[in-house]
Amino acid sequence: MWSEVLSRPLLPLLRKVLLAKTKIHVGKGAYAESFLVTCINSGNISGYSREILSSFYLLKLPPMFNLLSSVLIALSFVAHANAAISTRIAGVQSKKFGSKGLTLELYGPPSTFETFGEGIHQAYTFATGGPEEQARAYVSGKLEVDGSAIEYRSGFSNENVRHAYVRQRHDGISFANAVANIAFKDTKVVSFGSSFFQPKTIAPSKPTIELQTVLPDIENLLDGKYNGHPTSLAYLARPDESASLVHVVQIENEDTGTWYQAYVDAHNGKLLSAVDFVAHASYRVLPIQKQDLREGLEVVLDPQDQVASPRGWHYFGTTNTTDTSGNNVVAYKTAETSTTAQSATGLIFNYTQNPSQGPTVASNLNAARTNAFYIMNRVHDFAYHYGFTEAAFNFQADNFGKGGAGGDRVLVSVQDTAGTNNANFATPPDGQSGKARMYLWNPVSPSRDGALANDILVHEMAHGITNRLTGGGSADCLLYFEAQGLGEGWSDAMASWTEQKSAVIKDWVIGGYVTNSTGGLRGKPYSTNSTTNPLRYSSAGDYWDVHDIGEVWANMLHNVYAALVTKYGWSATAMTDATGPEGNIVYMHLFIDALSLQPCNPDFVQARDAWIQADVNRYKGANGCLLWKAFASRGLGLSAQDLNDNFAVPEECS
Repeated sequence: MWSEVLSRPLLPLLRKVLLAKTKIHVGKGAYAESFLVTCINSGNISGYSREILSSFYLLKLPPMFNLLSSVLIALSFVAHANAAISTRIAGVQSKKFGSKGLTLELYGPPSTFETFGEGIHQAYTFATGGPEEQARAYVSGKLEVDGSAIEYRSGFSNENVRHAYVRQRHDGISFANAVANIAFKDTKVVSFGSSFFQPKTIAPSKPTIELQTVLPDIENLLDGKYNGHPTSLAYLARPDESASLVHVVQIENEDTGTWYQAYVDAHNGKLLSAVDFVAHASYRVLPIQKQDLREGLEVVLDPQDQVASPRGWHYFGTTNTTDTSGNNVVAYKTAETSTTAQSATGLIFNYTQNPSQGPTVASNLNAARTNAFYIMNRVHDFAYHYGFTEAAFNFQADNFGKGGAGGDRVLVSVQDTAGTNNANFATPPDGQSGKARMYLWNPVSPSRDGALANDILVHEMAHGITNRLTGGGSADCLLYFEAQGLGEGWSDAMASWTEQKSAVIKDWVIGGYVTNSTGGLRGKPYSTNSTTNPLRYSSAGDYWDVHDIGEVWANMLHNVYAALVTKYGWSATAMTDATGPEGNIVYMHLFIDALSLQPCNPDFVQARDAWIQADVNRYKGANGCLLWKAFASRGLGLSAQDLNDNFAVPEECS
C-alpha cells in the first residue's frame, strides 16, 4: 500500500494521463483528490471494486515510476461510440424590445456539453449527502470551483435519470446566465453541460442604486409595467468578461402582449439586457389528431386522463368548475372570467361553428374557447406520460404535493386583440402561469381563428414545454438565436407528432388553414424526400429568422420520426400509453428526455448529442445508429460543427 505522502505527488501526472487517454478532465477538488489517493492506496480499490471495477482502466506509468509496474486509477470510462463533447462559443446578439425600437445586448458565456454514454464514475459522484450535495460536489470537482460558488436551483428524477440544475454564485448572489446541468444514472454521470465562467472583474455585491428609483425609466423603455412578481438581485456575465450586479424585474404589457425579464445595473441604473418570455407564432372540438377546422368538429367524451389530471380538467382550488377553466388550463377572451360555460349540465360543451359567419359570433367564440381548452389539456396530459410532470416544472395550479411550483396553469387568450395573423406563448419560470395568445387570421373573409387550428395550438403549448424542461424550470435557457430556432423546430415537430394517424410517413405542413394556402407557414413541407425538402444543417447559416432556423431542426426530427416508425411501427394509443415499443412512442420519449439533458441555450450539435444520450439512458443505446444516420442524412453527422455539414456516422454504424 502506498502512503499518502508517496501517492499524492502522482496526482498531477494521473490527471494528465487521464486527459490523454479519455479526454476527460479530473478536477483538483477535495473529492477528486481523496478518491484518487484511495484508489492508488488500495490495490483492489476497496469498497468500490465490485460496483465500479468495470469502469476503470489499468494504465502503465512511464518507466521513471518503477516503484510499481502499474497503478490502478479511477479513470472515467467512456465508450467512445457513445461519448461526445461539444462547445458553444460565446456570442453577443442584439435584439429589439418594446415598441420604441430599443436594442439590447444578449450574451451567453461559452458553454460545453458532454455526454458519457452508459455513464462514468468520478470521485465527486461519491459525495455523501442527498442529490443537492452530490450535484454541488460534482460541479465543484469538475470545474475546480469552491462549493460556495455553486447554487443548487432545481432538480427532478424520472424512471431513468436524475437531473440537477445549478447556477454560478458570488458572495451569495447567483448569476443569471452562468449555469450548469448534470444528469445522473444510478451513481454514474451521463451528461454535463456548463456555461460557468471566470470574470476578470466583478461588481460589488451591494447595490448602490435602488430599483424603485429607476423603475419608471425601465417601464418606459420597455413600454410596459412592473407586473408585481418579486424582484431579485443577480450577477450578469458580460461580453468583456466582467460581471455586473443587476436588479431582475418583470415588465409586462397586456395590451401589446409583451412580457420581459429585465436586467438593470444595480450600480448605475442602466438597462443592460432582457429576456423575452414570449415565443411568437363531452366537448364538440377538433380531436387532437385533426389539424384544423377543415376536418370538422366532433363530440369527444371524457377525454381527460386520470393519471395526468387525477381530478379531471374542471377542478380548480377546492371546487369543480362548469366552464373552460380548471387546474391545467383556462381558456377565455379578454379576461380570465370571460370563459365559455357548459351548454348543458354534466360538463357538456356542445357549440357548433359556422364558417360563413365571423369568428366573434357567440357560438363561434364558444367553439373556439372550448377547442383551445380541450387541446391544451390534451397536450398537458400526453406530455405528462412522457415526463413533463409536476416535478419537471409543468403547468398546474395545484401540483398535488408531487413537487415543482404550483399556481401556474396555462392561460389561453382566445381571439386576443394584441395582434393578428400570429400566435405566441409566454413562458415565465416555474410557478408563474404560461400564457398563450391566439389571434385571428385575415387572409380570407371571414377571418379564421387560430384557436380552431390544432397545429397552431400544439405548437404554442410546445414552447412552454421546451422552455420549462431546458434549464430546469428557469425559462431563460432558449434565449439566443440558434436556441430560439431550435425551439421553433421542436414546436413544429410536436404538432406534427400529434397529427399522425398511421404508420404511413407523409409530408407535413403547418398553418395551411390559417394562411389559406397549401404551403402553410413554412418554406417547405417537412419531408424525408431531399427533393421536396433539401434543408441541411448548413442551411441554418443562410437564415436570419428563428422560424427558418426551426425548419431545419424540425425537418431533421421529421426524419428521425420516420426512421423510428419505419423500424418499430406506430401506436394509436401513444397519447395515453407511453409504455409501448412502437416508434412514435420511442420518439416522444427521446424528444422529452433530451430537453432535460441538453445545456442552457443549446446549439444543433448539443441538441443532437442530447438525443443520442437520451437513447442510451432509456434504451441502452439500441437506437444510436438509427439516430446518427437520420441526423447525418441532413448534414448533422459526427464531425458537424459551426453550421458546416458532415455526413459521417460512428464507425460501428457504417
